[in-house]
Amino acid sequence: MRILSTAASCLAVLASALVPAQTTSPSRPVRLGLCAACHGETGHATLPGAPNLAGQSLEYLRSALAQYRDGHRDAPVMRAAIGPLSEADLDALAHWYSAQSPQAAP
Repeated sequence: MRILSTAASCLAVLASALVPAQTTSPSRPVRLGLCAACHGETGHATLPGAPNLAGQSLEYLRSALAQYRDGHRDAPVMRAAIGPLSEADLDALAHWYSAQSPQAAP
């Protein structure tokens, strides 16, 4: 009987490891305002020519922000916008936009 109980416990642990962890939505970043002016609060661009950011890969957004900041992507307006932001601010923005739905709400 004890063997069955131990086996059941092991199976429960293994099953929980196979189920993806439920993630929570990131909090709205404190520094979202300037980004939202062009890219929209939920990542759906409000300014013609500005790309939609909603649902983009987290790693892509992190990389793009780093490239704008260090000048590898030549966009003075982006460099000016993100220049004063901390790494934590940029990470929060990348998390926020990657978690948004790529489909605009109806």
